[in-house]
Amino acid sequence: MKPHASSSATAWRASPVAADRSPATDRNKVAFDEIVHAPMRLRICGRLCAVDALSFVVLRDTLDLTPATLSKHLKVLTDAGYVTMDKTASRERADFRRMAWVRLTPMGRNAFDGHVAALRAIWE
Repeated sequence: MKPHASSSATAWRASPVAADRSPATDRNKVAFDEIVHAPMRLRICGRLCAVDALSFVVLRDTLDLTPATLSKHLKVLTDAGYVTMDKTASRERADFRRMAWVRLTPMGRNAFDGHVAALRAIWE
C-alpha cells in the first residue's frame, strides 16, 4: 500500500447516522447491479458505505490504485448517480490545495445494498 500523508482525522468524515441507519423500503430490494458489480467499484462502494465522505487520496491509497484508475471508476459511479465528489480547501496544507471528497449518494447506497443482498441470495 502507498504511504498516506494525511492524518486519519482528515481522511474521512464520519456520518453521525451511518451506524444507526434505519432501512428504507428501497434498500430491502434485491437487485444485481452491473455497475456496482465490477470488483473495484464494489470495493469503492463498500468503503464509502461506512462513512459520510472519504478523501480521494485515502480511497486511492486504501485500494492501492493509481489516481487515473480510481478516477475512471469514480466517473462510472458518478455518471450512474451513485457517488458525488466535492472539493474543499485543506486546512492542514500550507498551500491550501483543495481536497476531493467522495460520498455515496442515497441512490448509490440503495444500489450497493441491493447488490450485496443479491450476492447473499446467490450464496445462500
